Amino acid sequence: MSRQDRVAEAIKKEASIIIHDELKDPRLGFVTITSVELSQDLRYAKILFSVLGEEEDYRKTQEALDSASGFIRRLIAARINLRFAPEIIFREDRSTEYSVKIQKVLDEIKDLGKPESFAEEAAGVDRKEKQSEHKKSRRLRKKA
Repeated sequence: MSRQDRVAEAIKKEASIIIHDELKDPRLGFVTITSVELSQDLRYAKILFSVLGEEEDYRKTQEALDSASGFIRRLIAARINLRFAPEIIFREDRSTEYSVKIQKVLDEIKDLGKPESFAEEAAGVDRKEKQSEHKKSRRLRKKA
């Protein structure tokens, strides 16, 4: 593990502790620090966060973190022994929402391949007919 990786992990840990325990901003939602991207010279840190909630929660949390970035930077500099305190930029990370969305689509696809009941299978309901009906209904929903 390189020094850059170790410092990034230390910043992630300290930023999480500071945000959860020391910031008292009511705009903060349920925030999770997902990762930290650090420049080669350790002077700039991009902290990626995720928020449980709607678009409005992301916006409010972004505002709160931006306004507290100086405070967070000062506390990180005091807790981590570095020559220079890195400039901190907060960015939202929507990868968890994206992965949940993909999982739902995969589950729908998986369910399409299964017969709905043994009675349908015994009656000889053709899966291809069901899939074509599903495709037609999807096209109609997209047009609407």
